[in-house]
Amino acid sequence: MTVRHLQLTFPENQVTEPVIYQIVKQFDVVPSIRRANISNHVGWMVIEVTGSDEALDAAIAYLENLGVQVSDPTGDIVAG
Repeated sequence: MTVRHLQLTFPENQVTEPVIYQIVKQFDVVPSIRRANISNHVGWMVIEVTGSDEALDAAIAYLENLGVQVSDPTGDIVAG
C-alpha cells in the first residue's frame, strides 16, 4: 500500500458534492482528512490517502476530471 498526501481545492460546483465518498467507493482508497475548510462557495482539504499506486492514480485523475485542483501540501500536514 502507498500513502500520498494531497491538497484538494474544490471549485464552487463541487463544494457540496460527495467526492471523497466517490473515490472511496470507486477506487478502494482510504482517506484521512488532516485539515479542511469548506463553505458554500469554496473549499480546500488536506488529506492522506492510502491505496495501491493504480488506485491512487485513478482517484487523482477522477478528481482532476471533476475540476478539483490536486496539489502537494508540503508543510501543511497535521501530524498524527
